[in-house]
Amino acid sequence: MPARPQRRRTISRLTIGAAVLATAATVTAAAQPAGADTRHGSRAGRTVDVQLLSFNDFHGNLEPPQGSSGTVEELQPDGSKKSVAAGGVEYLAQSLRTARKGHPYSVTAAAGDLVGASPLLSGLFHDEPTIEAMNKLGLDVTSVGNHEFDEGRAELTRLQNGGCHPKDGCYVKGRKFGGADFPYLTANVTDEKSGKTLLKPYSVWQHKGVKIGFIGVTLEGTPNVVSANGVKGLKFHDEVETIDKYAKVLDRQGVKAIVALVHEGGLPAATSYNFNCDSPGPGAGISGPITEIAKHVTPKVDALVTGHTHQAYACTIPDPSGRPRTVTSAASYGKLYTDTTLTYDRRTHDIVRTKVKAPGAVNHVVNRTQPKAADLTSLIARWNKLAAPVANRPIGHISADIAGRGAEAPESPLGDVISDAQLEATKAADKGGAQLALMNPGGIRSDLAFKSSGSEGDGVVTYGEAFTVQPFTNMMNVVDLTGAQLLTALQQQVSGPNEASPKILQVSKGLTYTLDMKKSGADRIVKDSVKLNGAALDPAKTYRVALNEFLAGGGDGFPVLKDAKNKYVGQSDLEALTAYLTAHSSASDPLTPPKADRITVVK
Repeated sequence: MPARPQRRRTISRLTIGAAVLATAATVTAAAQPAGADTRHGSRAGRTVDVQLLSFNDFHGNLEPPQGSSGTVEELQPDGSKKSVAAGGVEYLAQSLRTARKGHPYSVTAAAGDLVGASPLLSGLFHDEPTIEAMNKLGLDVTSVGNHEFDEGRAELTRLQNGGCHPKDGCYVKGRKFGGADFPYLTANVTDEKSGKTLLKPYSVWQHKGVKIGFIGVTLEGTPNVVSANGVKGLKFHDEVETIDKYAKVLDRQGVKAIVALVHEGGLPAATSYNFNCDSPGPGAGISGPITEIAKHVTPKVDALVTGHTHQAYACTIPDPSGRPRTVTSAASYGKLYTDTTLTYDRRTHDIVRTKVKAPGAVNHVVNRTQPKAADLTSLIARWNKLAAPVANRPIGHISADIAGRGAEAPESPLGDVISDAQLEATKAADKGGAQLALMNPGGIRSDLAFKSSGSEGDGVVTYGEAFTVQPFTNMMNVVDLTGAQLLTALQQQVSGPNEASPKILQVSKGLTYTLDMKKSGADRIVKDSVKLNGAALDPAKTYRVALNEFLAGGGDGFPVLKDAKNKYVGQSDLEALTAYLTAHSSASDPLTPPKADRITVVK
């Protein structure tokens, strides 16, 4: 069946709910939809169940993600945990199409970061392939995420409205990029001069008298996690205040049923996607920024679809009036989707929200055992053909998986490789004269997997795989920092905005220190343990430090780095990584995973 006609039918359907699975066994149990009134039988004809399918943080992962980035942890009935391979847009599309069957009212929504930090198949073409894929799988609406600003406001607007890239042009002769069929919502992003929202602040889905309003916001702190050029001329406003503002606007228009798409998230108490987030009480299994947002957003909003933290949860957090309200997130990279049921009352035009015991919002695995969506397979093949000359070029060899995004410890083996590569690229006097390198963990987007992703062979690293790890193409900077400033930077990993969720910088060979997690704030960095090549850090001495331009701008909560002096701009971080892999590995002598023993962690 053609994708477009299917989308037009499914756009006339919807759902939402509240709660979550206790164990994998409960996934198969019959469940009363969250939001369903216990008197539902007496309301026959008055209420209608609407299905809300949602996901978040897709990041251009059209093909199944490699390594640990392509698995989810599933809690088994006996309490054990199982790793399940998941993701890939062919499977995501098929999962959504299967889920829609039997639901005359269904809508599909996302919570931002559909693009940005994307693998080469999408990133090489400025994420046009991902937008086309989202059109085909029937996405109806999304909030904007911080990564939608990676290439700036003009590029985000182009992704929405279409048109060929201003620099690279059209990728296929005679074929113009059509843009997104779905609205990107930017309710809390305004132009500094005009005060107008960058794109639409809200959207109303309606079918046969049922109307659901969607308000889309990204995290207020987006300027702290995106390069300055990406957000130039824009203001980012408080999430709660913005949602409340537009909830009133929708209410005045007669739209009483409202869903907030929030690109901000939480930290679940367990890593399994199907853990019970509401044990021992509603929302007890989640912490982080989204909890405060959920507790304070107006009761006019009936559910929150969230993202940003790449975590999986389906929780019930009471709204300010004390009524239960669903808050969900479907991990990342298209590995999960959330199916939520919302009961719409035709008389009140609102969602029936009552306390229910059974799960009504459930995260489902996008498993790779199901058939692929043929139209998405064709889309991938078409773009792969264009990308092949660049993507398939071998650049190095590894002896085993090198964990990056999937590493469990603060210091990752791949983080060591990347920081060493950056130091090597900048240590020569005429290349900046760096003595050490620092790498932000969020810039490491994947693992390097030993298993072949195509026809290149096991252990062979292709340019496309390196691009997946380092997709931002940040330029390397080498700057002057005093020992005191360098110590402050290390302390800022675990204090200030990073205290609740530390961002541990990856460090090049020679820099060592102890991280004591038993302490709090800046005290977690044991001062006298910080050494460079065995010598204690001298607060008064000036050091040449290599770091990417994002970090050099104070990104990720490191304001002290903006005070650096004597900046030298070198090659890109991706060029540094590819050169390092080529120079330090071969088929007969592959690169082995580093021990990741530069940071001693006390727990």
